Order: sequence, then C-alpha cells, then structure tokens
Amino acid sequence: MSKKLIAAALCAVMLLAVLGGCATDEPAASPAATPETEVPATRTVVDHNDDTVTIPGEINRIAVTTIYPLPAFISMYLGSAEKIIGMNSVSMAAAKNGVLGKLFPEILTADTGWMQGDIINTEELLKLAPDVVFYSASSAAEKEALEKAGIPAIGVHATKWDFDSIVTFDKWVDVMSQVFPGESRVDGVSEYSNQVLAEITETVRDIPDGDRRRAMFLFQYDETVLITSGKKFFGQYWITAAGGINVAEAMTEAGSNALINMEQVYEWDPDIIYITNFTPTQPDDLYTNSVAGDDWSSVTAVKNKQVFKLPLGAYRTYTPGIDTPLTLKWMAKTMYPDIFADVDLEQEVKDYYSDFFGITLTDDDVQMMYNPSGDAGVAGFMKK
Repeated sequence: MSKKLIAAALCAVMLLAVLGGCATDEPAASPAATPETEVPATRTVVDHNDDTVTIPGEINRIAVTTIYPLPAFISMYLGSAEKIIGMNSVSMAAAKNGVLGKLFPEILTADTGWMQGDIINTEELLKLAPDVVFYSASSAAEKEALEKAGIPAIGVHATKWDFDSIVTFDKWVDVMSQVFPGESRVDGVSEYSNQVLAEITETVRDIPDGDRRRAMFLFQYDETVLITSGKKFFGQYWITAAGGINVAEAMTEAGSNALINMEQVYEWDPDIIYITNFTPTQPDDLYTNSVAGDDWSSVTAVKNKQVFKLPLGAYRTYTPGIDTPLTLKWMAKTMYPDIFADVDLEQEVKDYYSDFFGITLTDDDVQMMYNPSGDAGVAGFMKK
C-alpha cells in the first residue's frame, strides 16, 4: 500500500510541474469543456490467435467456454461478475466452492447448461444473447462453432507462454484492456508478482542441488487415473519458481497427458507432493490409502506428512490468475518452511486483497482459500 501512496504522490508532483506549479498574478484560464467520451458502436480486438475480432463497443453480456480461469479473472479485472451470463461448469465448481462466489455472488447465477464438457450447444448459447464469447484459443472446434453461429468470439490462451503464470496474466490483461479500455482493477498485480518471484529466486539461489526438495504434482488422481505435471505443464513452473526439482521433468507430454502409475511414483519417491483442485483427492486420501488399489505408505512425502492441497483462491491456483503472487509465496513456504518462516501468509493474503482490490477478507475466507474442500474438483472436469 505504501508503494501505491508513494506512486500517487509522485504523480501529483509531476502533474503540478506539467500544469505549472508556480503562482502567477494572472487568473488561471478556465479549462475548455470536455464532452463525455462516446462509446463507439464497435471496436476491434486482436486476440491470442492474432485474429482481429469486431465486437460491440459496449459489452454487457459475456460467456466463457473452456478457458476455465477466465471468469474469475474477468470478475477481478472489472470488480464485478455482473456481466458474466454464461460459463463452463468447471469454472462454476470453483466459484461455488471457493471464495469467488462469496466475493461476487452474482457469478453463481451464470448459465452453464449451454456446454457439455468441451462441446458448445450454440442454440442454447444464442438464447443467452452474449455480446462476446471468450473461448480457448487452442481449440479450433470452439472457434469454428462460434464463428458459424455468428457470435463475436475472442480466443484466449492459457498455455501459449511456456506455462509462465505471470507472462500469461499479462497477456490476459492485454486482451481485456482492448475489450474494456480504462476499466482495469488489477493494476500493479503483475509488477508485484515479478517482485515476489525475484525475492524467492534470490532467497533459494544458493541451495545446493542435493538439498533442493524433489516435488511432484497430482493434477488428477482417483481409482481410474493418475496424472502428474511434466515439463510442459503448470506444475513445472510452480516447482521451479519455489526452488524445487520436478521429479517428472523428464516427461515432455504437453498439458494433462502425463499419465503415470504407482510404480513410477515409487521410483521417483518425491519429498513433497502437491494436489490440485482439479481433482477431489485430499492429502488424507494418500495418508490413509483410501484410493482403492494404491499404497502410498512407503513414499517419502507421505511418510513425512508432506502432501499439500493447493489453495483455492479466486480460482484454482494451479493456473494463472490474480492469486499468482500468493501462490508463489505459499509454494516457497511449504517447500522450505525454515527459510520462509518469517512469511505470515494469512496476513499477506489479507493485505494483498485489500491493497490491490479493496476487498476485506475475513479469517474464514482465508481458511476457505488455504484449506479447500475437494468439491471444486468434482463437477464437470473432463479427463484429457
């Protein structure tokens, strides 16, 4: 907050200099009347597919397909979810079971019935009369369906920039600034995220490779599937940023295709395990071997009670979003609790939401974020 106040003071000084801070004997000229800026009938947006898309100048009704984190991002960007009239059930599950639905309860009224998994029912979507639809830029099928329906559609990527959460956040801001010029409520988040990352990098820089913690992600896990994060998924970014070693780094399958089995887990024997909110599995499920057929009792992370469920902030923190700087701190603190013992995460979470977004989080809100239930991982997520 102090940085913002200092910045505001500097801006004020500069403004006085530009306008002429020295008093004169002559009265100041009255400024010319400035007509209220008119909203254009249409505007163009260059999306993440480098397509130029024409959209209405005023956007009041938004739908989002399988770019799952985007409804939460838009809500925080605009400071409201009132314009979101449709989204995927995967996004809704996170909103219902996390803090987003409490901060912006209007998002819980968004329609989810127009999508079945990753299939768009364009007839049902048209009934919602969206002004614009944000779709996953990596999905040619979504793009084709929306274009055929004649709906202005903007492609947004989550994975194009080597799963770098900060860079991806910046690219989302770039698109939103074209759609909603001058309406950003996320100013300073990227700079703060880079500052946090730099501080963590400096702190863990001199840890010898032999002492770095060997970590593994469980992206999805149940009786039928065990998917980790290889080199080309978000888990690699988080583990590396926190100063650890991804035991699955040699796996180069893109995205959520890094299928493994328990024999591979035994071979890797990770020191620490992180579980995403894309699966209902909780740390206790590993501690008690409650997933049928799998025995985790000999795995070092389980023996030492070093299994952690990722936070569920405005959205699932495995992906990019406004919680990225907090997730970086949480990852570093869980991976190296002694080194980051002075980090009061609960207070930093409250300060961050207050300073950047004007949102006051309660103790219960923070507990919900950092001790999420498994329900956000149940509804609608398609195994890839």
